[in-house]
Amino acid sequence: MHPFEDLVVPEGSVGIHWFGQSTLGLKDPQGTIVQVDPYYPRERPSDRFVHARPPLNEESLRTDYVILTHDHGDHTCIESIERIVGTYPNVRFVGPEESIKHIRASNIDNDSVTVTAGDTTEFGTMTAHTIYAKPPAGLPDDGIDPPDVNHLGYVVEAGGVRIYISGDPVNTFGNHEELLAPIRALKPDIGFLTNHPKEGEFPFFDGSAKIASALGLKTASPTHYSCFVSRDYDPQEWAAGLQGVEPLIIPYNQSVVYSN
Repeated sequence: MHPFEDLVVPEGSVGIHWFGQSTLGLKDPQGTIVQVDPYYPRERPSDRFVHARPPLNEESLRTDYVILTHDHGDHTCIESIERIVGTYPNVRFVGPEESIKHIRASNIDNDSVTVTAGDTTEFGTMTAHTIYAKPPAGLPDDGIDPPDVNHLGYVVEAGGVRIYISGDPVNTFGNHEELLAPIRALKPDIGFLTNHPKEGEFPFFDGSAKIASALGLKTASPTHYSCFVSRDYDPQEWAAGLQGVEPLIIPYNQSVVYSN
């Protein structure tokens, strides 16, 4: 049994485990466990992966639901999904059209739910509100083409806490009120934000800080690092740019209990 299953989560709180990259575990006071973008490949060449061993043996963590943000290999990982389903056959999936089709093409159905921006989905004792991470039409004025697949983010309600999961947002996300407003209206408390200091696909550190402030987050946590050698970065440098938002840097493959 994984230690996250035994984590005591008081009322008004949520348990959060960060497995590296954009993979999260969420546990509410009622004991429901959700994984977000589970990614645990076992072939890990040293020139590609920071860590030689995957952060989770999928069979060890009871999982009730899986939320997927988009159908890229490090977010919809069929290898990991198959191992989760093999041990927990009642697990259910929530995700965009391409991710759910990919799962079903792998002979996995499990009452999967296809969602898009604006949808609200209840799973057990949690609720997920879906928003865009990348607008389907791209942002022509910013020179950003339409994405290859649907890219979603979520605001998850768990234990009285609202958790924003950014998915992989466009670089200029923080400049567009039409993208920020639907998230702000959901009043998230804490945000898990994909960013990178140099790549152009995701917000840079200053853009990530702008998003955190614009959404009125109380707390922000960085994601999309400590997995790939080419995409690793120093989370302390990211945290230094936040203004009026408390940083939460969860150590690699560790759990915290977050309360309002």
